[in-house]
Amino acid sequence: MLAFEFMRHAFAATGIVAVLAGLVGYFMVLRGESFAGHALSHVGFAGATGAILLGMPPLWGLMALTVAAGLAMGAGGRGTTQGRDVAVGLVLSCTLGFGLLFLHFLTTSAARATALLFGNVLGVDGAMLAWLALLAAGCVLAMAVLSRPLLFASLQPETAEARGVPVRLVSTLFLAIVAVATAECVQITGVLLVFALMVGPAATAQRLTAAPGRGIVLSVLLAAAEGWGGLALSWWTDCPASFWISALSTAAYVGTYLGKRG
Repeated sequence: MLAFEFMRHAFAATGIVAVLAGLVGYFMVLRGESFAGHALSHVGFAGATGAILLGMPPLWGLMALTVAAGLAMGAGGRGTTQGRDVAVGLVLSCTLGFGLLFLHFLTTSAARATALLFGNVLGVDGAMLAWLALLAAGCVLAMAVLSRPLLFASLQPETAEARGVPVRLVSTLFLAIVAVATAECVQITGVLLVFALMVGPAATAQRLTAAPGRGIVLSVLLAAAEGWGGLALSWWTDCPASFWISALSTAAYVGTYLGKRG
């Protein structure tokens, strides 16, 4: 399997994205912002299809629109759950409309549109791999700087704000990082299955441990195991890798319930 260059690229890309998805996804689930991550993946579809129409690489359109949407969601959330939901819903509905419009004009690029929806990890080349690594490294460094105030603001938002933590700024910056992580995950699982790497491993980790440090490490390990396991199963069964990644992610989460009941 690893004798083929495209498979080596696929495993490397999945590992890079899994580290970022496991790290960012842990805080996203902890903060109850899974809906925002789901929305950003659909927002990215509009950006990617728009970039294809303009003759640009889809990653750049996907990245630009998801980051812009993440900043808009954070700035328009007003620090309340209701405000965040309204901001997320408005951004999602607007960009989905544009995505449908762009898709209407992609009459000669149906295969590229399908790859955006369901992922095409086997199509990652060396240049794309380098960009994924660079963007992931930047996000991990940003999370290292932001993690302490973000954790404080996630667990005790009122206390954090009273002690001078810029809760709204921290939330906005975090959503920008979520946007980049979402754009990377789309390259592996596609728009429709981003939850497989962004939410599944993090939710499973939080079911297994309440300690943030151990939870983050476990989330990253689970994301990597599910991503690589999905690729291997795809090779052996000739089924799409995205299907296996989502199946493993769901099985791991359901397994935590069965394990505790047993």
